[in-house]
Amino acid sequence: MKRTWRGWGPDEQAEQHYLVYPRSLAGGGDVRHISEFLRASGWRDHSKTGGPLAMGSPGGTVCISYDPYVQPGGWTIHGAATGQNDEWAAHLGRQTPVEIVAGLTDALTRPRSAHAPNVWAPLQEQNWHTRFEGKHYTATSPDGSAWMQYHQGPDGEAMWWTGAKDRQGNGWTANFSPSTPMHLVQAFSAELANPDPVMRPRGHVPPSAQIRTWSVSVKPSQLSAWQQARITAARAATWARNSAQSARPRATPRPYTPASGTRTRR
Repeated sequence: MKRTWRGWGPDEQAEQHYLVYPRSLAGGGDVRHISEFLRASGWRDHSKTGGPLAMGSPGGTVCISYDPYVQPGGWTIHGAATGQNDEWAAHLGRQTPVEIVAGLTDALTRPRSAHAPNVWAPLQEQNWHTRFEGKHYTATSPDGSAWMQYHQGPDGEAMWWTGAKDRQGNGWTANFSPSTPMHLVQAFSAELANPDPVMRPRGHVPPSAQIRTWSVSVKPSQLSAWQQARITAARAATWARNSAQSARPRATPRPYTPASGTRTRR
């Protein structure tokens, strides 16, 4: 018997998903949340079929990879040295929620704000506890499951260290080199502290006693629309940015003087 496809139409069936809180313990999520946004922002996809994700910025100064096939696996973000910044790198565990990773990767597609960055401000706004621990400065989430730390080692080498773990030890860690631009670390901390839950499909919710979940029924067309809205926003921002750059006036050329022209005597 020939079956009629009934999805993506008026009779499509809703699927069970879960809203998960806190987002830091929600698990990795769908990598396309990041890759599709970057692709819509003009980034190049260098991934090989069946291999890890590999993407490069339009100017070629930043590369992002996600490799779940090795241990410990996860995200590697590398920025080349430029006239303004030293070489930098960030490493994020594979269970880092994509919504939090996107805080940093989305910021790579936007112009830097004129305001001085403050990594701690988004955390303090959400009532994270901040304290000095020797040479380290640490912020901890109200439930104690997530942290952000400015860590200084015995040799004086400093780095940003962050992560989340439940009481069973499940979770992730991430670190940023000292030269990582501060506005990127702040964008990451803002999503780390974001109090909104994130959505995961059935079967992809971590078995943690420290998370709260709410069951929701979502139609495939709704999921597609939400994903498309994010992609459309990236394309619009990229188009506006490129249009503004092309509209900038060029340097005024010097007046043309014929080589055989007559010079005026003084």
